[in-house]
Amino acid sequence: MVLQQLAMSTIGVFFAARGSSQNAGMKMVWQRVVRMPVAYGALLGILLQLVHFPVPASVMTCVKLVGDAAIPTIMIVLGMQLAVISFRRIDIPKVSISLILRLLISPMIAVLFTMILPVDTMTKQIMILLAAMPTAANTTLLAVQFNTKPDLVSSTTFISTVLSIITIPVVLWMLFP
Repeated sequence: MVLQQLAMSTIGVFFAARGSSQNAGMKMVWQRVVRMPVAYGALLGILLQLVHFPVPASVMTCVKLVGDAAIPTIMIVLGMQLAVISFRRIDIPKVSISLILRLLISPMIAVLFTMILPVDTMTKQIMILLAAMPTAANTTLLAVQFNTKPDLVSSTTFISTVLSIITIPVVLWMLFP
C-alpha cells in the first residue's frame, strides 16, 4: 500500500501536472511533484520500517484518523464531480479506450506477469483480480486538483465501477472455475 501511494504521489502527480491546462512547463511539473507531501510520508514510513523504529501510539492514532478520512473525502470529491458532468458530452472514444485498457487488457497483462513471477497460486489470483478492478477514485482527485480533464476521469471512474459489476464476476469465474 505504501509503495502504491508513493507511485501515485510521484508518477501519478507528474502525469496529472504535465497534462494540466495550467501547465507552464517541466519546471512547474517537477515543482508540483516535489511539493507533494504524501511521497515524503511514504518514504519516511519505509525508512522507519527498515530501521525498526517504534512509532508512538499517539502518532499512529493520528495517522489512522487521517487515513480513515481519505476514502470518504475522495468519494465526496468524486460525487461532486459527477454531479456537474453532462453525460451527453462524454468523450466516448477516450472513455471506451480507457475502459478497455482497465477492465480487459490490464487483467490480461497481469496473467502474463503471473506466469513468469515466482509466487504461489493465491498471490497470482490476487494480482489478476486487483488488475481487473475499476479505475481508482483517487485519479479523480488528482484530475480535479491539477485540472487535467476531470470530467473525463470522473466519468471513466464511474462507468468502470458500474461495468465492474459484470467484469469482476467474470474474472472470478475464470480464476475459480
